[in-house]
Amino acid sequence: MSGLLIKDFPPELHRKLKEEAARHHRSMTRQALALLEQALSSDSRNAAELLPKPLKPARPVTTSNVVAVIREGRDSCKTNQSK
Repeated sequence: MSGLLIKDFPPELHRKLKEEAARHHRSMTRQALALLEQALSSDSRNAAELLPKPLKPARPVTTSNVVAVIREGRDSCKTNQSK
């Protein structure tokens, strides 16, 4: 059986693990193993699935469009400053 040592374990995370272990009537080691198994199981969702999908730009990304957006931003700043 392999061992695992976690250094610099944050106190708040330690407290939460201890509470979860008590709630499930497990030792902290058994609770940590259960959480790791759950997180790493093939049934768990892939981390990429949790990320939002990339947005499609409103207009194609070209040099002229980038320059236009920068100018729009500058113009809106000038308008806001003059108010």
